[in-house]
Amino acid sequence: MAEPSRTVRAAAVQLCPVLGDRAATTDRVVAAIAEAAGRGAQLVVFPETVVPNYPYFSFITPPMAMGPPHLALYEQAVTVPGPTTEAVAAAARAHACVVVLGVNERDHGTLYNAQLVFDADGTLLLKRRKITPTYHERMVWGQGDGAGLKVVDSAVGRIGALACWEHYNPLARYALMAQHEQIHCSQFPGSLVGPIFAEQMEVTMRHHALESGCFVVNATGWLTDEQVNAVTDDSKLQKGLRGGCYTAIISPEGRHLAEPLTEGEGMVVADLDLDLITKRKRMMDSVGHYARPELLSLRIDDAPARPLHITGEATPADDNRRSHDDDPDRYQSPADHGAAVARTATG
Repeated sequence: MAEPSRTVRAAAVQLCPVLGDRAATTDRVVAAIAEAAGRGAQLVVFPETVVPNYPYFSFITPPMAMGPPHLALYEQAVTVPGPTTEAVAAAARAHACVVVLGVNERDHGTLYNAQLVFDADGTLLLKRRKITPTYHERMVWGQGDGAGLKVVDSAVGRIGALACWEHYNPLARYALMAQHEQIHCSQFPGSLVGPIFAEQMEVTMRHHALESGCFVVNATGWLTDEQVNAVTDDSKLQKGLRGGCYTAIISPEGRHLAEPLTEGEGMVVADLDLDLITKRKRMMDSVGHYARPELLSLRIDDAPARPLHITGEATPADDNRRSHDDDPDRYQSPADHGAAVARTATG
């Protein structure tokens, strides 16, 4: 007997952060979760590093002058666990929503671009870090590792997440595709580069939906004119802090399920009919019948990066690799033990 069709209501939030204020921005996130839940949302996706805010200063500030705003970001960054994760987990639990949140994560002396996935009961299912900060971002964040290239089972389905130009890394996207993501949650800063950024973003997001055969829920941030002026009073540089907003929800057939949001605050809400995934993959399953894993496959080292290894002592990374070598189907969902197209490095 065929399983009944399943629909998930998703909300992509275009949020205006409170620049330099972790607690106030977290309050705005919690309020948006409540609003989205009031509209029936079961999944709520927020922009890239929205808490406390994306480091817009880094795009227009020379390195020699970047110290004060960078140090200020350290002071307002999110620790995991910490007050922000506790507040968002409580909101997810109270409203029975899966929440995907972008934060500046502080881990001792380094900041990371992190994506947090909370299940509907408030459990933190995934903390991943952007594997390669882009251009100016390399002055702000450290690099993530393969441990975060995971798809997780949630109350709304199998969720994968990437941030911004990680979507231009086809192998990073393929890592999630090979784990059969059903809903891809993508995050961009918004209010950056100009209108061309939004145009490029749409092409990239719609392509990933088609290639992966999944839904894409994409969220970007928004800066007011007053906030742009607060970042810089140079009118020429201000042009680089406008445009670039494209909050949207896209089907596995590459179609918008609601009108995208490109200006101002708000949220895009749409229903995801998960049966469309099979409809798309029946025609083209890029990690199944349309794949040629004996010719082309992806090799992943998903062990967490560690700065300290004790000689003669088995490390968690070593144990991780050994257990993975014994389990070649670890990336397959329980219901699908198809051809393995993601493989783990052994050294």
